[in-house]
Amino acid sequence: MTEAATILTGISLALYSLAMILYAAMWLATSRLLRISAPCVLVAGLLVNLFQLFSRWAEAAQPPFKTLYESLVLLAACIALVYLVVELVYRARILGLPSALGCAAAMLYAFLRQDKDVVNLPPALQSGWFIPHVVVYFFGYAALFVGAAAAVVYLLRPKPIRIRRRDLIGRETIDLEALLDGSVRFGFALLTVGLMVGCAWAKVAWGDYWVWDPKETWSLVS
Repeated sequence: MTEAATILTGISLALYSLAMILYAAMWLATSRLLRISAPCVLVAGLLVNLFQLFSRWAEAAQPPFKTLYESLVLLAACIALVYLVVELVYRARILGLPSALGCAAAMLYAFLRQDKDVVNLPPALQSGWFIPHVVVYFFGYAALFVGAAAAVVYLLRPKPIRIRRRDLIGRETIDLEALLDGSVRFGFALLTVGLMVGCAWAKVAWGDYWVWDPKETWSLVS
């Protein structure tokens, strides 16, 4: 399983890196080929990424969310999914480069990890609350990552961007402030839901909704 995980991680890393290069090329040249190929390559990387998650889940007979390696693979998939939704809705390909970079960075770190073996879940994590708690949180992280990417571009160009280039922006104008605000609101809502699911899970597993341990406290502070 370790060898297969390494191969699939390497393929995902290569596809995400290629997507990053193609999105970067859009900043330098106008091309219909780039406009089509960049998201297609990103989708291909996402499909390999998802296959990696679900095949590991099937082989291990447990959710692959325990180790840092598994968390990085999940994070890359969530960033890719959230960005592709943003591109579909806003046609904002201008965020393709940082989003693909985030996916590639997560997969590179996962590729270099040594903990690719499956680790059995402890009894407390063998709960129906485990999957929604983790998945909701990671989609929240991904939404905040996309929002952060939009914020960086906004700091460089605070006014609504008016570019008549279909490669980077599908519409005549796009307000990055509105885009990053929407991403942060969505991410904040998901983190809140994740915290509430965690409270319900704690009640089932340990008999109390909140015990003020450091992880709970700092999640609330965040």
